[in-house]
Amino acid sequence: MASPRLISCVLALATLTLSACSSAAPTPEGGEPTVSGVAGGKGGIGGAGTASTAPGASALTPEAYKAELDGRHEPMADAIAALAGARGVKALDQRVAKAEDTLSGAAESLAALTPPEAVRAQHEAYVTSLRDFVAALGTTGGKVGARALCSSSAVLADLGGKLKALDEAGEALQQAGDYPADVVDVKAASRQNRRLDNGSFVRKGALGGRSSLEIDNGAGRDAVVTVMRGRSKAFSVYVRRKATFKVKGVRDGTYKIYFTHGVDWDRKSKAFTRDCSFERFQKSVTFKTTVTATQIRWHDWRVTLHAISGGNARTAAVDPDSFPD
Repeated sequence: MASPRLISCVLALATLTLSACSSAAPTPEGGEPTVSGVAGGKGGIGGAGTASTAPGASALTPEAYKAELDGRHEPMADAIAALAGARGVKALDQRVAKAEDTLSGAAESLAALTPPEAVRAQHEAYVTSLRDFVAALGTTGGKVGARALCSSSAVLADLGGKLKALDEAGEALQQAGDYPADVVDVKAASRQNRRLDNGSFVRKGALGGRSSLEIDNGAGRDAVVTVMRGRSKAFSVYVRRKATFKVKGVRDGTYKIYFTHGVDWDRKSKAFTRDCSFERFQKSVTFKTTVTATQIRWHDWRVTLHAISGGNARTAAVDPDSFPD
């Protein structure tokens, strides 16, 4: 059964003699420590509808119709703007749900109106676009909940086509009679796949010790490993999928190791925008240097971010809001 493994190695002077500490399984000569964990998922829901006008109802005057639109414009615009400004996965999840609820209510209320005859076609196109956008929000919300989408930029990119259609329908209705229907004030960027070079430090703290931490990311997604000493971040380093990197100069101390996997690294928010997971190793690791009259001994560690046979270190999921920034 594949599971994490964690082993400490001791180096004496320049002989590079490695001696493995206790382990649940035998280790090869020059034993190496190992650890693992993988997360992710996908999901989605959806639906669609068409606009309709109550049969036989008297058409609203332009003034009354404008008042109906005006009363719904600000809540809809604010919900879309809040979605675009979400920071963090949990806030994003909440704001997608809020936008879906707000725009769904507005779409159904507007569908029940009988607009002035001069803008009937634009009104029906607008309501249809609202309903299509609400259906897309439902699907996108499922992806956010499954951590397939992890940032506002990824959500907007996922909604891109429906968002553009709603923007165009709102502008068309607004231009037809100066009606307040343009509720989209954000732009969706194209889907991206940004990456850092392997071994790039997202944060490089004070190094200068004798020990090292080798990170093996055999998973299918890039990762950022964050090492904490108490409440202070020692360093964060980017390790590409199927790659390794050794951080040299780790100072003595006891550390907790966190890691996030994902796709498309956003330098500004310092987070993956898609397929994200957040984990930590349950066991802390200790780096210790011992100096005697004849020797200097220190600990090195090696961790893996993917499951391996004989692994001995458990990982635990971390609430995204509790993950070290």
